[in-house]
Amino acid sequence: MNWMPFKIGQPKKQIVSKTVERDFEREYEKLQKLEDQTKKLHKDMKKSTEADLAMSKAAVKISADLLSNPLCEQDQAFLDSMTALDTAMKRMDAFNQEKVNQIQKTVIDPLKKYSGVFPSLNMAVKRREQALQDYKRLQSKVEKYEEKEKTGPAIVKLCQAKEELRPVKEDFEAKNKQLLDEMPKFYQSRIDYFQPSFEALIRAQVVYFTEMYNIFSQLTEQIDEAGLTDEQRQKETEAKLNELRSLSIVADD
Repeated sequence: MNWMPFKIGQPKKQIVSKTVERDFEREYEKLQKLEDQTKKLHKDMKKSTEADLAMSKAAVKISADLLSNPLCEQDQAFLDSMTALDTAMKRMDAFNQEKVNQIQKTVIDPLKKYSGVFPSLNMAVKRREQALQDYKRLQSKVEKYEEKEKTGPAIVKLCQAKEELRPVKEDFEAKNKQLLDEMPKFYQSRIDYFQPSFEALIRAQVVYFTEMYNIFSQLTEQIDEAGLTDEQRQKETEAKLNELRSLSIVADD
């Protein structure tokens, strides 16, 4: 959202006070930042859910590949472990899909709808700026006739210019007042609008990770029959690897 006022000749009379203009620019700048932040958050949330789905789909693919490993045909214990892993990964993927769907409805969609409001706001600001330029142009015209010699034709043109200026001035003042009144309200409304979405995001994550804890706790009970620690498993794996390295077909030349 970029706002660049037109460059025109300024009337001698200051038609908008510096205080009013500063207030307007301050409020509008806050909304510009809000728009940028909303768009960025929407983009980041979409990336996050896409990454979540890709992660769980990849985990399902890996468990399916392990389940199809020839070892499963030869070792019942390995088959049982891989079957348990495959079931756990599919459950994880299902819960992950539910979480993503919930986030889509409660966070991503509301962010998109909120972003869709800003084009109308931009247009209102542009209309206000155009009204200001028309106001300045006609005010300059009035001042030009006021400086001329007070002849009959000049007085007629001055009266005509003032009549032309009056509705334009009123139009600008109405647009300016409306924006100054409503921009702060719009900015403040972001809290009430987004709070339910962020609360829903937190609830969706809590539900998901609670389910993940349950799934992987059950999986651990199913595959950890030996009750070995991670350090013991690492030593066991290293010992098996050393046995492989001792074979002549993998020995260094």
